[in-house]
Order: sequence, then C-alpha cells, then structure tokens
Amino acid sequence: MSEEKSSRAKKINTTIKAADNLSLGISMVVAVAIGFGIGYGLKSLTGSNWGLGVGIFIGVAAAFNNVYKAYKSQVKSYEEFKDQKPLKTKDDDDEI
Repeated sequence: MSEEKSSRAKKINTTIKAADNLSLGISMVVAVAIGFGIGYGLKSLTGSNWGLGVGIFIGVAAAFNNVYKAYKSQVKSYEEFKDQKPLKTKDDDDEI
C-alpha cells in the first residue's frame, strides 16, 4: 500500500512540475503575442513598420522578464531548503 502511495505521489509531483514549466512556456508565448498585437496596432495607427518592431521588442522583453522572475522564485525556494537540517533516513540509522 505504501509503495502505491509513493508511486502516486511521484506521479503527482511530476505532473505539478510539468504544469509549472508549461505555464512558463505559455506565458512567454502570450507575452510575445501581446507585443505583436501592440506592434500591429502601432503599425495601423502610424502606417510605418517601426511600430511592429517596437511591439515585438516589448513582447520579447516581457517574455525574458517572465523567465527571470521564475528563475528568482526558484532560487529563493532553494535557499529556504539550504537552511534546513537534512532528514534522517532509515539507512542513516544503520550506519551508527
């Protein structure tokens, strides 16, 4: 029964990690798409192509900002674990 729960917990943990990575990818695509929309709007208003370039640049910059924020969040969560004492496992008791 405990092996079954452990296996299920591993599957759930893997699914959560995959969803987190997927959300980062989706946010990058959405940021670029919104930037393209802004650029297309600027192109329509001004009639020149520089507006499209500016909009795409804004979208790409927003995508990189999303990646940076996700990176900083992960570093912060790892630093919280660094200060904790390691847990003893069953094998650790056998060595003493």
